[in-house]
Amino acid sequence: MSRRAALARLRLTRHTVRVPERLIVAPTDLRSIDPYVAAELLNGRIPLAGRVLETNGKSPFSLELPSQMFAIRLHAFHWLRHIRAEKTDQACAVARAIVNDWIAVHGRRIQGIAWHADTAAQRLIAWLSHSPVVLQGTDSGFYRRFMRSLIFHVRYLRRVAATAPDGEVRFRVRIALAMASVAMPARNGTIKRTGQALDNEIDRQILADGGHISRNPRAALELLLDLLPLRQTYVNLGHDVPARLIAGIDRMYPALRFFRHHDGDLALFNGATSTLANELMSVLRYDESAGQPFKALPHTKYQRLAAAQTLVIMDTGIPFSTDLSRTAHAGCLSFEMSSGKHRFIINSGSPKFAGDRYVQMARATAAHSTVTLNDTSSSSFSRSGFLGPVMMSGVRNVPVERVETEDGRDCVKASHDGYLAAFGVYHERELTLNASGSILTGRDRFFVPEGKSMKGENRASARFHVHPTISLVQNETDSAMLVAPDGETWLFSAPGCEVLIGEDIFFADASGVRASDQIEVTFSLSDKPEIRWFLSHRQA
Repeated sequence: MSRRAALARLRLTRHTVRVPERLIVAPTDLRSIDPYVAAELLNGRIPLAGRVLETNGKSPFSLELPSQMFAIRLHAFHWLRHIRAEKTDQACAVARAIVNDWIAVHGRRIQGIAWHADTAAQRLIAWLSHSPVVLQGTDSGFYRRFMRSLIFHVRYLRRVAATAPDGEVRFRVRIALAMASVAMPARNGTIKRTGQALDNEIDRQILADGGHISRNPRAALELLLDLLPLRQTYVNLGHDVPARLIAGIDRMYPALRFFRHHDGDLALFNGATSTLANELMSVLRYDESAGQPFKALPHTKYQRLAAAQTLVIMDTGIPFSTDLSRTAHAGCLSFEMSSGKHRFIINSGSPKFAGDRYVQMARATAAHSTVTLNDTSSSSFSRSGFLGPVMMSGVRNVPVERVETEDGRDCVKASHDGYLAAFGVYHERELTLNASGSILTGRDRFFVPEGKSMKGENRASARFHVHPTISLVQNETDSAMLVAPDGETWLFSAPGCEVLIGEDIFFADASGVRASDQIEVTFSLSDKPEIRWFLSHRQA
């Protein structure tokens, strides 16, 4: 049966299903609460995705919404959690009215953003988790409409689960269905089947090193925010916990800590954006794995250099499938560096609220701290409306070597073939951190494979994106100073090269896209196929 036929059948049978009389439990929501949002909702304003919608007493679903991202956030209903900061009868009535409006406007039409698999899964989780807010002081009529809509969500998600976009979306659909099976009255067989389906997704999507198949450092955090309450709900109700759930959660924690910089935020690779510190801490407090982060994630394909207060994380992988490449970035061999309480070298990250144009700009190689050849990304993206923004060509092989020297230096050397087809060269990057964490040495070179020749004149640009909180000061022609707000200073130098300071865009700021700076070193491959550069800590 096709997806369209399945949904048509679902519409025809929506009123023939027995509706349970009550919910059994409301799973906990670990996400942070903002009293400001609750106050705005009470005053007829809805602040989401960096925009504010004035409702003037009308249903938000009868108004033109400010942006697509605003619409997604509104339809996902995660904002219900903020009502817990108020939780008066008036606040709950406002929340309930919006839910009731949604059911009236969108509950009967399976189309548009409101019924994208991810949005529907998030909405089901939010409605279950915040049902005490929605149902406080309600009447039997609304209670029954609410329960009927929950049942319809479950039936819909069961039908689309297998064809939902791979990665986080499909995983979240399975989480939502598992959560519904224990939060609502269900047969033991249903609870077991949904738990087994979740187990299968954990086995498939959480790699042996704990990384997620999307290769997005934030994926583990987003999934754990839902998996942890789900695990606790199974335990509290005395159900058998799905066999892979606990082990899967334990496996994810070391990978999450692998990507955590000293300032508490997560590295910005492959679609990652800013992370709220309280959300990350709310997840990490359940971490029982302990121990130091791994030096590498060999299955997720990242490398980590750490000494004293200095941390370097390097991307040495490619997407695991064409489908998963929809959100992947062309940032192979890019790196980030933090020291003390500050991130100094970063990638530009993915915007939290901006439109698709900025999302696609952030995926380009130039938005990453690596080398771009001839202003061309190392992997290209499809512009087909049918295929979506998948990676079409570029990096296929990324050999990696890891060496530790007798004097304590830790070195990663990797190369990629993303520029081989178009320009006839490989890009190789070598990063070395000394034992005291005071000097990071880099080497970038392009080389022609044996028996081949370089195609045309090629010009490379090595970019080092600097965090917006760091000040950049030109020191000499071949060097620049990076100064943190507390005075911590690093010197960037590239002997024999001209070091340029230029304007930049930081996509991943919590407040939205903002201006920043970058260091750039350009070189012609015919004159200089290799450059060396250094980041050296300066004593105060």
